[in-house]
Amino acid sequence: MQLTLLNIELIMGVKGDKLTKDSVEMTRLLVTKLESIGNISSKRMFGGHGVFHEGKMFGIVDSSGQIFLKAGDSNREMFEAKGSKRHFKMPYYSVPDEILNDHDQLLSWAGKSIEISK
Repeated sequence: MQLTLLNIELIMGVKGDKLTKDSVEMTRLLVTKLESIGNISSKRMFGGHGVFHEGKMFGIVDSSGQIFLKAGDSNREMFEAKGSKRHFKMPYYSVPDEILNDHDQLLSWAGKSIEISK
């Protein structure tokens, strides 16, 4: 099957079609909380947002507004110890509310995810 724009839209959906208020608000909140890191940006993707540092994606905000950060060998256990859930088959894990509400811990977790994304 030749991939055309119509075929891609049928497979992945129309860009921005599933974007929700929850995703937009949580992305703004996350980017604001991480602004002291510098060079943090977001981009609409698959009904949610990708969160980037210097162009490398290290976070996801899904269409329900759930925040996920990239995990690897160096920080996966940290997520699992807090009961975080994996984002499907991708190496991203949910950020517990207690971390999201603790500025220093959030910066630490995000920093580790940024390092993994390089």
